[in-house]
Amino acid sequence: QVQLVESGGGLVQAGGSLRLSCAPSGGTLGTYVMGWFRQPPGKEREFVAAISWGGRTYYADSVKGRFTISRDNAKNTVYLQMNSLKPEDTGVYSCARGRPWYSPKEDDFSSWGQGTQVTVSS
Repeated sequence: QVQLVESGGGLVQAGGSLRLSCAPSGGTLGTYVMGWFRQPPGKEREFVAAISWGGRTYYADSVKGRFTISRDNAKNTVYLQMNSLKPEDTGVYSCARGRPWYSPKEDDFSSWGQGTQVTVSS
């Protein structure tokens, strides 16, 4: 099973931007859907965005128009560009590998990374 590693989190003021990256420490992303999830403090983990191998993207309503997911299959890396950040975007962001087909359900994702902390101050 591939091990995913996230990077790029940090502390940013509201309205700012961050770019998260996710890459496998060994193996490849393959042709699977890749997803980003986040867990706000004291809350359940929630779906943020996903991207198919061919580049089709899916977003949670709360991040549409502000976040952009992308993948570079040659570099074996998935990105999450986060703009116009809000305090409610604070949480631990994790990437995971999904199925060959799209599903926003956590149960359809595996190979979770350790996560990277994103904190947005008001």
